Amino acid sequence: MKKALIVYGGWEGHHPAEVSQKVAALLEPDGFQVELETDLAVFEDVEALKSYDLIMPNWTMGKMNGEQAKGISQAVEAGSGLGGWHGGAGDAFREQCDFQIVIGGQFVGHPGNNKDFTVDIVPGTHPVTEGLNGFAMTGTEQYYMHIDPAVQVLATTVVNQPTLPWLEGTIMPVAWVRPWGQGRVFYCSLGHNTEDFDVPGAQTLLIQGLRWAAR
Repeated sequence: MKKALIVYGGWEGHHPAEVSQKVAALLEPDGFQVELETDLAVFEDVEALKSYDLIMPNWTMGKMNGEQAKGISQAVEAGSGLGGWHGGAGDAFREQCDFQIVIGGQFVGHPGNNKDFTVDIVPGTHPVTEGLNGFAMTGTEQYYMHIDPAVQVLATTVVNQPTLPWLEGTIMPVAWVRPWGQGRVFYCSLGHNTEDFDVPGAQTLLIQGLRWAAR
């Protein structure tokens, strides 16, 4: 079995406990043994972190110290996978640039409120998007992201906000991957709530991405 770690907490509006439990349940049939923790201090034990095949921070906003960011970076450099989704990794640790560099991007804001939009799969072959076509998200949030231009974008969306015409039509990344040392990183901006991952396409994108990132 693969060994995985989810560390959750932060703003309760993203339901960190419920989403973490949902992701753990989705990964277990794939042969993952998932541990749930609620203390960021676990990121300071680099040798323990290196024992995990997949590390998943699920901590909206909050503050991570330099040793914790360094611990994640070193564990992934050594071969552990890093995976994340909207509230847990993209809208997280806004003061900790070292973490943002590893994950490959940062949530900036909402170009509007809850809305319906389409996620488009970038043409090409990749294990994360294998068998996936574009899919619709309804009644959730669309995000404006800042991203590292070195990441490989696998899914996008077209910004739909007529009240901000300078953003209207912008192609915004939704999911990406990157290497980090001997490890791999996957991020998906979906996941404002547990219902987002009830959408079959979103669930498949998440689980195939986490599976790919794992050692």
